[in-house]
Amino acid sequence: MTPQNVPLAFPPELLARLRACVEIDSTVVAQDFSEPGIREALARTEILITGWGCPRLDPAALDAAPALRAVLHAAGSVKGFTTPEVWRRGIAVSSAAAANALPVAEYTLAMILLAGKDVFALRDRLRDRRAFPYDGILPGTGNYGRRVGIVGASRIGRRLIELLRPHDLAVTLADPYVDPPEAARLGVPLLPLDELLRTCGIISLHAPQTAETHHLVGARELALMPAGSVLINTARGALVDHEALVAELRTGRLSAVLDVTDPEPLPADSPLYDLPNAFVTPHLAGSLGNEVARLGRVVVEEAERLSSGGALLHTVDHDALERTA
Repeated sequence: MTPQNVPLAFPPELLARLRACVEIDSTVVAQDFSEPGIREALARTEILITGWGCPRLDPAALDAAPALRAVLHAAGSVKGFTTPEVWRRGIAVSSAAAANALPVAEYTLAMILLAGKDVFALRDRLRDRRAFPYDGILPGTGNYGRRVGIVGASRIGRRLIELLRPHDLAVTLADPYVDPPEAARLGVPLLPLDELLRTCGIISLHAPQTAETHHLVGARELALMPAGSVLINTARGALVDHEALVAELRTGRLSAVLDVTDPEPLPADSPLYDLPNAFVTPHLAGSLGNEVARLGRVVVEEAERLSSGGALLHTVDHDALERTA
């Protein structure tokens, strides 16, 4: 991982727990597996602790680590640095994706509730007019009974469903890999994507980025959404056709909350920065600041399981990797 992430992921109390179960030198941080000092460390490494900025685990890197038996990832997706060779060699891979899902779901919950109250537009009107920007009780605004559509029963999508449960919202789900019995267990109706888009006032995307989901929401899908709807994307920017989204936003018919974009970051001249109905944040929904220690805790707990002869709890299924984040 990048060196600056080490003290964030492993503050003193977690580092002490880690040192109690494995032999580790926390000052050895690999950013290039070909460096002589790193290759010397890899030669005797049994467990590799990774995070954002991990170099690619290609055959050359794996050849340098003949004793490697587990990769414990203190972040979410492992797609950026693992290769099929990792699994071919029987190396176990664990990820803190479940822990990273928590702040994303919390961010999304907050955005759903704020969007339902039309907070973003009303705040701007208040700033412009310096007086209350409305009369009466704003019919059509509010979260009582508002229909919310979740696209993708990922870890984040499932956690969000849990967080939404105490609220008086009508939550529905679209996911081609979920059947009606599983949707029933989640406590949400299962709808085809088009029907979900037509019937929900807030749409929240939680699908992985794959060839199948590239531009999952394009001009046709945006046109299905009712006037006044809000699209929230905390998944991957490429799920949304940004040209189509900008064109739709310019009509004023829809609004969008985007924590991820394509490309990322957006170019300086992107109209999404200036459109009044686009609320763009800098990919901050995932673990930041003190939340990174939650990811480190997952790794420490996995290391403790390994050192005591137990099984990893958060293993990554290679067969399912193609359709997960």
